[in-house]
Formats: sequence, structure tokens, C-alpha cells
Amino acid sequence: MKQYSMSLACCWTSTDLICEDNYSSFALNALKSLIMAPLPNAELVQNSLQLYRYLLRCCKQLPEENIRQHYRHAVRQSFKVHADEDNPERIQQIIKRAIEDADWVMNKYKKQK
Repeated sequence: MKQYSMSLACCWTSTDLICEDNYSSFALNALKSLIMAPLPNAELVQNSLQLYRYLLRCCKQLPEENIRQHYRHAVRQSFKVHADEDNPERIQQIIKRAIEDADWVMNKYKKQK
């Protein structure tokens, strides 16, 4: 199992863990779902516009202005990068990953308070 750093948690283009086989991937996803419950209203996100608005609302909850600006920029850049995505399965995968990453960021700054 290779591990990579997660530089922009709101940006779903980077990966924190890559599993070598499907069983490890399944076990890792099950463990992540137990550890990281989604933020309120995350289950309502169904499309890219809803995701964009949800992520910007999450950014508003961050403690400092420079942190909020950093993640707002990361969200906007990620949407620009994936603007031409037309595969519905890939879009749902991106939405799921973005919500998980947003939850990670929010928990990170919640612990620092």
C-alpha cells in the first residue's frame, strides 16, 4: 500500500491512499465511513452545482480568513479542472470524494479550536 500526502483536502484530484487490491480498497472504504461521518446536509448533494455551494458553505465555517480563502480557491480550481467531465459515474465518484475531503478538513480545524 502506497501512501501519499493530502495537500488540498477539498481537491479530489489528489489521493491519500492507493490500495493494491480490491479487498484492501473495500476494507479501507468501510473503515473511512465509520470514522468520517458526513457533515450535515451532505446527503442532499446530488449534482455538481449543489456540491459547489455545499463546499463554499463549508469554507465559511473555517476559523481564519486566510484558511477560508485557501480552500475557496482550491474548490474553484477543482471545479475548473473537472468542468468538462461528462461521465455520470465519474461525477458521482468526484462528489463522494469531495464530501469526504471536506469532512476531513472540517474535522482538522475543529480539533484545533
